[in-house]
Parts: sequence; structure tokens; C-alpha cells
Amino acid sequence: MGNSIRLRLWLAATISVLVALAIAGAGLRYLFELHVERRVVGELTVDLNELIGATSFTSDGRLVVSPVLTDPRFANPLSGYYWQVENVATGGLERSRSLWDAKLTLPARSASGELRTVEEFLGPGGELSIAVERTIIDASGRSFRAIVAEDHRTVAVSVSEYVRDLAPALLMLAAVLMVAFFIQITIGLAPLETLRVAVRNVIAQRTARLDVAAPSEVQPLADEINRLLDAQEKALVRARSRATDLAHGLKTPLQVLSADIRALRKKGETDLADEIEKSAGAIRRHVERELARARLAPGVSGKASCLVSDVAAGVIAVVKRTPSAKQLSFNLDVTDDLTAPIDEGDLSEILGNLVENAARYAKSSVRVGASTARDEVTVSVADDGPGIPDADLGSALSRGVQLDSKGGSSGLGLAIVFDIVEAYGGSLAMANADPGLVVTISLPRHN
Repeated sequence: MGNSIRLRLWLAATISVLVALAIAGAGLRYLFELHVERRVVGELTVDLNELIGATSFTSDGRLVVSPVLTDPRFANPLSGYYWQVENVATGGLERSRSLWDAKLTLPARSASGELRTVEEFLGPGGELSIAVERTIIDASGRSFRAIVAEDHRTVAVSVSEYVRDLAPALLMLAAVLMVAFFIQITIGLAPLETLRVAVRNVIAQRTARLDVAAPSEVQPLADEINRLLDAQEKALVRARSRATDLAHGLKTPLQVLSADIRALRKKGETDLADEIEKSAGAIRRHVERELARARLAPGVSGKASCLVSDVAAGVIAVVKRTPSAKQLSFNLDVTDDLTAPIDEGDLSEILGNLVENAARYAKSSVRVGASTARDEVTVSVADDGPGIPDADLGSALSRGVQLDSKGGSSGLGLAIVFDIVEAYGGSLAMANADPGLVVTISLPRHN
């Protein structure tokens, strides 16, 4: 997943969502704090106006507040809610019981009649407070300064409660957005998955080209891959044509060599004839193998199919006519309706080589069987001959296409079989059956 585009996009989206929601949360907290402070200032202003209306001067110039503010919080000592009225001329004070013996000290006074808000100052207990004040001058020219204050802690408590309620909502929103982004990314990358499946079908030889209706951003890639497949197919056709031409071109010189070998034998040059015949035989095996490879069509179609029983019966009928097979019995254990995902000619080539090899080494019988599973078809050819020594069996299987290096038609036949089975994405296995040898090919079904 480290190189996953989906994971990278989702991680980038997740980080973006978390950062955006963190900024939004901080912004909402700030706005809510402003809102709470404005509400507090509004409530304090109402109390201030009530305090100003209850304040008056007596005939001897003393300040009198009557009636006092009725909110019981102003009566509890150091409750966090305070009011104070100060005689500007004499400095005389009237204050709420909550102040006890303390005094509200604000920065420089406001102009006469102007309402002023002091958002942060130290209250009587050293706590941060918020206050509103106004200086009033009566008709006689006497003035007083009225102040109503509240502990800022009430604002902090309201904000913390708001954040406590806001945090789960933001986390839930983050989860929803992350899921939504994941779904969006998955839907957005779906054409790439479709393209991947199409490429896999081409590799599995179910199709020859990418047949997808991709979005405009992906379609150019699909078109380029199709052009690459077309160019590869043309190059493969040319290469196979050259191999076929080369193989056919060598057949005539080989025939001439065969005539020369016979002429040498007539002259008594048997050693030279044997040496040339050995070399010519090796060349002939390579030629026949290249011709067998060339017969495999470029890009073997995964839709090829044939009846195994018909092909096997035809091969057995031909092999029975050979001298080495006249004394053998052939058993065909295949249901009539069993089909294999392979071209009929290619299966004939496989069974022809395997049955011919089995007949060459069998003592009395050769058996051809086939079975099917959900995703593959298995075809086996068994004989009751001497088999292959266990020590050589593993090395023979590991060499695969190099089996023809042993020389003789047996090695070449198995090499051709291996080439064809490999072209269809199948596998070849050999095992001793005590007595005899069992060669099994497995061909995958392409869904």
C-alpha cells in the first residue's frame, strides 16, 4: 500500500480535512467567545443603566444608590459580579456587597456620558474581569462614575462548554468527510481498475486489445497501450514468419545432406556419414521444433476450445499404425463432452508427441485420460514402460524447454509439448507410476 495512489490521495485528503477542521474549530471558538462577551457586555449595560437610574446626590453632596440592584449575585462577597459608583469630585464610593472592602480600578476614565467597555482588567480577587462604565454629570454639574463588572471566568466557562460540545461534532464531521473522500477517490480511480482488468485479460489472452470506455483523462493511456499491442503483434507475426521461412529454408539443404549421407554410405565412408547424419539430425530437430512453435498463432486466444475425446481418438488411430504400437492396447478414459481450452491442432500436436513417446516405451498398454475442475482441465498420458529414474526425473522437469538437448524424438517431442502448453498458460508434470511414466498437462480455463 506504500505506493498506492488511493492511499496517498486519501492521506492527503485526511490531513487537509483535519487541518481545515482544526482551523474552523479555532475560528468557531473565537467567534463564540466574541458572541459571549457581547452578550455579557449587553447584560452588564442593562445593569449599568439600572444602576445609573438608582444613583443620585443628596442635598449635602453624598452619593446614594436606591434602590440597589436586585440581582442576588451582587450581594454575595467576591461572587464575580460587582457594581461601584464613585463621586468624581470627592472620591466617595458606593459599592455592591460583593466587593466587600475592595475597589474596582479601571484604566483612565471615559469622557462624560460615553459608555466604555473594558474587556480585560484585574478584579478585586486578582481575577481577569470585564466591565462597562459611564461618567454622568447631573444638572447641578456634579458627576459620578458608575461601573458594573463581571468575572471573565463566566466567559471562559461558556467557551469551554461550547468547545466540549463542538469537538465531538467536528470529529464526527471529520470521519464523515474522510469516508466521503475515500468513496470519492475510489469512484475517481475506478477507471484505472477497469483498465487494470482489461490489461490482465490481454495478458491472460482472453482479449487481444484493451476494450474499455475510459474517461477522457485515461482514454489516451488505453489508446497508447492498444497501439503498443498492435505493434507487438505485428512484430511477433514478422518474427514467426522469419522463423518459419528460416526453418523451411533449411529443409532443402537437409534433404540434400540426407542424399549425400546415403551416397557416402554406398562408398563405404560410414564414419563420416554417421557424423554428418548426427549433425543433420540435430539441425532437423531444431527445424521441426521451430516449425511447431511457428504453428502457434500470435497471441493464442483464450476462447479456443475443442473436444478432448475426438482429438485423442484421432491421435490414437494414427499412432496405432506405427510399428512400435501394433502390439499395444490403447485405453481412452475421456467423457464425450469434455472440452479443453486449447486449439484442436495444438492439442493434436501435444497428444501426438506424448502418445508416440508412450507407445515407444510401453510394454503392453497406453492410457489417455482427462478430467476437469472448476478452473482447469487436466489431460494425462500413461504407459507401463520402464519410466525415468527418479534421480533424472527432477532434472528433466527443471530443464523444461532444454529437454531436446538429449537428442532423439522423445526429447524433442516433450520440448514441443512444453512450448505449446506454456503458450496457453498451462503446466507440464512427469511422474513415475511404477510401472511406467505419467505425463500430465494442466490447462487453465479463462473466465
